[in-house]
Amino acid sequence: MITIIQRVTTAKVTVNNQDIGKIDTGIMALVAVEKADSEKDAQRLLERILNYRIFADSDDRMNLSLRDINGGLLLIPQFTLAADTQKGNRPSFISAAPPEKGKELFDYLQQLAKQTYANVEFGQFGADMQVSLVNNGPVTFTLRTRTD
Repeated sequence: MITIIQRVTTAKVTVNNQDIGKIDTGIMALVAVEKADSEKDAQRLLERILNYRIFADSDDRMNLSLRDINGGLLLIPQFTLAADTQKGNRPSFISAAPPEKGKELFDYLQQLAKQTYANVEFGQFGADMQVSLVNNGPVTFTLRTRTD
């Protein structure tokens, strides 16, 4: 699985002019599922997101995790992260999971996140979403998991 995480002061996702997920200080994560991904990859991805130390400690060093600050987590499905952009002028989605598998694993990630972490919100798989955020820093990282 692939994710882009951004440290934010606020983030929200809107579908059909209705806010369906909103957080204050925390992490907004765009998540893509690839063909070879499994539930084990989703578990590892969530663990990394929750424990990745990107928030400032008292010495102003990135030494605190989302869990440490009890921040918000906004998970948004975004299959385009799985695009192959190596050649040409048009992305190839050959490595992206088919929609059924992508939805299944994103749903699993959602369920796992709800069980694991209290302050979590979600985008909607397959919807036309509008995402807005204030990136704090800016601080942005790409995380990949592959447990096979």
